[in-house]
Amino acid sequence: MAMSGRDLRMRRGRAVATVSATAAGLGGCSHGILDPAGPVGGAERVILFDALAIMLCIVVPTIVATLACAWWFRAGNDRARRLPDWSFSGRVEVVTWSVPLLTILFLGGIAWVGSHELDPAKPLAPPVATADAKPLDVQVVALDWKWLFIYPDQGVASLNRLVIPAHVPVHFSLTSASVMNTFFVPQLGSMIYVMNGMADQLNLQADREGTFPGLSGHFSGDGFSDMHFDAVAMARSGFDAWVAGAKGAGPRLDAAAYAALSRQSTGLPPMTYGDVAPDLFEHVVLQHIPPGPGPEPASPPKPRAETDAKLDPKAGG
Repeated sequence: MAMSGRDLRMRRGRAVATVSATAAGLGGCSHGILDPAGPVGGAERVILFDALAIMLCIVVPTIVATLACAWWFRAGNDRARRLPDWSFSGRVEVVTWSVPLLTILFLGGIAWVGSHELDPAKPLAPPVATADAKPLDVQVVALDWKWLFIYPDQGVASLNRLVIPAHVPVHFSLTSASVMNTFFVPQLGSMIYVMNGMADQLNLQADREGTFPGLSGHFSGDGFSDMHFDAVAMARSGFDAWVAGAKGAGPRLDAAAYAALSRQSTGLPPMTYGDVAPDLFEHVVLQHIPPGPGPEPASPPKPRAETDAKLDPKAGG
């Protein structure tokens, strides 16, 4: 039957709306784990897709079989014969339990192998083009509520902005100056927890130049939602120029400056420090520098005697 022009326009409009909604949904995958920018993030995406494909091999046939059984054994189908008159079948039990067990074993094997291959502390092999390049060391301190990045070999530091050269392995040493937190750059991969008094190791790499959002993935107080940063990967020449510019312009990060920085604050703009006190990160990890002071009281506490008098009138007399 021929369709009218109005029906054609309505169908075309529905098709455009469907395509637009699908494109909008896929657009949300950018800057995330499904848009990797490094070898670790790429390997993690492969694991996710492999796991999805394995599970769909079970889910899709199960859905199809369920719909087929519901259609065939519907009340109006006189040809459907409900033959089984037994209460147990060993063959059916074997099939019913062996398929999900094999699937779990397969998924577990992929997770086992992948977790060992992507061990955060395992050094990354440098690209062939930069096989002689030494990995860049970056020391990370999670503060309330900002991120401090120290470059020990370069003698500079950066607040709320991670600058790294592309195509060069980066070795991170991470700790927290306050409560437990997590360091995560989704496009580079491997979220890792950081704790006060401990130093964790993480190895990542950016395979291309660009700006990749980084964040905290663990609730750590009122300013948690603002605890994010940009990881900027640039050419090696650009990174060297950034280091030279920081040395010539930024202030010194010593124990006093760090103590002021460790106080709770939010929304601090990115900045660089042109000089860093020796072994500052080690002093933070070993708690030679005390942890962050935490929230300041709204009003000074009252003397103990005055408080006791209010609680017990006899105490004041």
